[in-house]
Amino acid sequence: MQVDWLARYPDLAPAIREVILAPDVIQNRIAELGVAITRDYRDRDPVFIGVLKGVLFFMADLLRQVPLPLEVDFLAVSNYSKESRDQGLVRLMKDLDVPLTGRHVIFVEDVIDTGLTLNYLLRILRSQHPASLEVCVLFNKARHRLIDIPIKYKGFDLPDRFVVGYGLDHREKYRNLPFVGLLKPEAILEAPEDNGD
Repeated sequence: MQVDWLARYPDLAPAIREVILAPDVIQNRIAELGVAITRDYRDRDPVFIGVLKGVLFFMADLLRQVPLPLEVDFLAVSNYSKESRDQGLVRLMKDLDVPLTGRHVIFVEDVIDTGLTLNYLLRILRSQHPASLEVCVLFNKARHRLIDIPIKYKGFDLPDRFVVGYGLDHREKYRNLPFVGLLKPEAILEAPEDNGD
């Protein structure tokens, strides 16, 4: 039976042009990522690191698919300005609580766009001398990639369009949608250039 996901969210649906990734498609891919990570990290006690807020939904669902002993920690970042964001410079608002020295770290990201911010954060994490550091991303928007980021675990390639849902936001709204949808142009007015990193 086909579910009309927009009808289930009548207060948010008027801004959505179409659903491009349904919840079951997202959850099936997350389960596949969980299987791969479980296989690769058995007996390694991995640490999963994410950046708040967008990764919250993906991180929670992913961790439930990894039946291993593991730890979780989060960073919170803020851009100083548009210019510093364009250079990949961010200000840490919350640092890690878990020491990473000698640990196997999986950096979990909801979306990667230019790669500048992620590259900066990975340099910070590498400076803590983890035993290994890999990237797991749910949504890859490679068209605007400025820095090559090695991604070991990838969910979906997204079109070069403004998408929302499943953690992706527009002005802090739409994160709670269980699907990914294209935002209508009229809903993007005065929007930032992208909703990636």
